[in-house]
Amino acid sequence: MKFKPFPQLKTERLVLRELLKSDWKRVSYLRTDPIVNQFVKRPNADTKEKAIDFIERTKLGIKNSETIQWTISLKNDFGMIGSICLWNFSEDRKTAEIGYDLDPIFHNSGIMNEAMTAVLKFGFNVLGFNKIEAFTQKNNEASTKLLRKNEFFLNKDRFDEGNPKNIIFEKFNPSFGV
Repeated sequence: MKFKPFPQLKTERLVLRELLKSDWKRVSYLRTDPIVNQFVKRPNADTKEKAIDFIERTKLGIKNSETIQWTISLKNDFGMIGSICLWNFSEDRKTAEIGYDLDPIFHNSGIMNEAMTAVLKFGFNVLGFNKIEAFTQKNNEASTKLLRKNEFFLNKDRFDEGNPKNIIFEKFNPSFGV
C-alpha cells in the first residue's frame, strides 16, 4: 500500500488532493471551530506550529502507509474546505476507519457525500479493503445520516472503549457480497 504518487481523486464538483503546508490556516480553523468539533475528541491546532505539526505527522503517516488523507477542494478553487481520510488500518490491511470534517458553510450541500463516495470506491476498489468503519458520536445526526446514505450499518454489538459516546458503523466491500 504505497501512496506515491499521491492518489488525487476527482468528482463532479471536487478535487481530493494532497494536504500541503500552505493549508495550515484551514487546518487550524477546522481543528478549532466549535461547530466542526462539537462531536469530535481530538487535539486542536490553535497555532501555526500545531497546524504544521499536524500536517507533517499526516504526511509521515502517508509516507509510511499508515493513513491516507485528502484535502477537499472545490474544482474551481484549490482552497481547503474539509478533509477526509482512511486510517487506523488493521494489521492485515483488510479494514480501515474513515474520518472526515467540513467547513460549516458547506454543510448540507452534498459535498461530504460526494467526497465519501469517491473515497469508499478508492478504499474498496484500489486498496482492497474488506470493510470500512466509521466511529461517530451518537448525537451527531448529520454524520449518522451521511453514513446511512452511504450504506453503512450500525454495529450495535461494538463499542468504542476510548469514547463511550461513539457508535460504530460498518460498510463491507460490495464486491465481496457481504
